[in-house]
Amino acid sequence: MTESGYAQFDTDLGRCGVTWGPAGISGVRLPPATGAETGAPPPAVSAAIVRMTALLNGQADDLTDIDLDLSGLPEFNLKVYDVARAIPPGQTMTYGEVARAIGHPGSAQAVGQALGRNPCPIIVPCHRVLGADGKVGGFSAPGGSVTKLKLLAIEDAAPNGQPSLF
Repeated sequence: MTESGYAQFDTDLGRCGVTWGPAGISGVRLPPATGAETGAPPPAVSAAIVRMTALLNGQADDLTDIDLDLSGLPEFNLKVYDVARAIPPGQTMTYGEVARAIGHPGSAQAVGQALGRNPCPIIVPCHRVLGADGKVGGFSAPGGSVTKLKLLAIEDAAPNGQPSLF
């Protein structure tokens, strides 16, 4: 990719947005996404939009091979995002499990803060990370925990075996 831009796309969850730069996707906006589109996305971003739309419409896809541009982010956050990206659709981990996976046991709160700053939800599936004992925990995207529960329901990953709200 040699250009930067922004585009919107519709999903069963609502209108989402995506930003990109020369190295890959740099941001994903969950509904309600707003902003002025900058033109047609390059082929790699178009393909990512198709796959994100399919995921949000219920088709399992881990999206792990989509190139991201997360330059300038703290190393701790990047480690957290790498672990989150490895969580398959339909499965979850806790903040504490992620903390242990990156070699920082006891840093569950810092993991939550890193995920709260996740610039690429869906591609970095922060919704698949739950609080202790399967509690939903927070979610910084519009709609908060309700959106997180919707995303988990789409993937058939109800926390703690809770029935879906949808």
